[in-house]
Amino acid sequence: MPENTAEKSLYDYQERDLIKIFDKIENSPDNFNLLYQLPTGGGKTVVFSEIVRRYIEKTGKKVIVLTHRIELCKQTSDMLEGFGVQNKIINSKVKELSDDNEYMCFVAMVETLNNRLNEEKLNMKNVGLAIIDEAHYNSFTKLFKYLEKAFILGVTATPLSSNIKLPMHRNYEELIVGNSISSLIEKGFLAEAKMFSYDVGLGTLQVGITGDYTVKSSEDLYTNLDMQEKLIQAYEEKCKGKKTLIFNNGINTSWYVYQTFKDAGYEIKHLDNTHNKKERRDILKWFREKPDAILTSVSILTTGFDEPTVENIILNRATKSLTLYFQMIGRGSRKLPNKDTFNVIDLGNNIARFGPWDASVDWQLIFENPDYFLDNMVSDEEIELNFKYEMPEEVREMFKESEDVDFDIRRRYNETVNNGEKSKLVLEESIAQHARMCAENSEDVFDARILARELKDDIKDRIKRYSNCIINNTKNYRDWLYEDYVRKLRVKINEHFME
Repeated sequence: MPENTAEKSLYDYQERDLIKIFDKIENSPDNFNLLYQLPTGGGKTVVFSEIVRRYIEKTGKKVIVLTHRIELCKQTSDMLEGFGVQNKIINSKVKELSDDNEYMCFVAMVETLNNRLNEEKLNMKNVGLAIIDEAHYNSFTKLFKYLEKAFILGVTATPLSSNIKLPMHRNYEELIVGNSISSLIEKGFLAEAKMFSYDVGLGTLQVGITGDYTVKSSEDLYTNLDMQEKLIQAYEEKCKGKKTLIFNNGINTSWYVYQTFKDAGYEIKHLDNTHNKKERRDILKWFREKPDAILTSVSILTTGFDEPTVENIILNRATKSLTLYFQMIGRGSRKLPNKDTFNVIDLGNNIARFGPWDASVDWQLIFENPDYFLDNMVSDEEIELNFKYEMPEEVREMFKESEDVDFDIRRRYNETVNNGEKSKLVLEESIAQHARMCAENSEDVFDARILARELKDDIKDRIKRYSNCIINNTKNYRDWLYEDYVRKLRVKINEHFME
């Protein structure tokens, strides 16, 4: 893997990027801010560790590496050691550090370093290079005033700010784009993602001040019985028997997932940021060692977590964050001798929103014009209208005596309106077709009523399309339409057998 330090050498694409970065370091002003993009799994830590080694060797100046999580501090420190760079972690135990210390490289968490600098316990004047890992987080910018004379190198897989009000081009003058995901797959450095989407209605989700869906609205949707059943169905169809990592938006949802899988007879564990270090270590050890382990979590495992044996990633959430989308899927992209592919199960219309994980992305455009990218993101309404409901094979088999089970709501609506007829005629025709299907495939009215339950998803899809046609797409109205539809369908089925 690219982040294996045993050889302490770079791959050709990493070396090419390093040469470009060093050219900027050597030929730019001291206070130049450069951003470097490379996909998750491409070896960003390897590249900047070698940069640190060469920079110290060439200039004799000190380097500081900044991270946003304690786990990343330790991982980064170990990687630097692997490249022969002696370094000091500045953590909560380090209260003071004199100018004449022997270390040429420091690794620090943002908040810890900020506190030491505010307390004037640390001096940054002799630092010539500052490297910011996961630079899309904006907690780093508060430190820039202490690093005015240093060359700042930010590294990230997604050069799109986590705060839409603080675009990255305000803090970085230039972006160097590394190899694409598709290129790294082709070269054999990343596993290929096999992506599967399940149509999910997101009409009840609300967007919060961060620009992403709120935990409250996500939990209301993803803890309901329909979504839990859809999750189990997706797991059993695509993931069963293989190591699976499930991402949720909210601790409560993750516990619901845990209980749903337990009730279905599967061995599963839950992990969130309330677990202590030992609990987390034990859970991850279990996950690493058990071939068919299922782990349900919140965002805790999106960065700083590396388990190459993961074969399935389930996005049991929707997100408007491109960064989070790439981070979640990236957890399954590590390649092994016996692992060339992994599955991505999308239960949040994320693939439709952002495109396939390995699709080409114009990072320069996103870096320079983030507003343009965000303003042109496909809306949930557009996504859902483009989904075409396809009856699952097992359900279609139940209606095998019916020649046609499709019904184009939008086409019939347009025809009805153009003919000057009432729009309700569309639903009446749809109900009549569903009743006919149930009657054709049942021996009596009782069988037909039971069979009608299998049409739940088809009915919901038709109602969603109809309510969009008449521009009344509130949840309450759709719920009322569904109940009315089911009641009328029952009546229509009775009429068939009375005849």
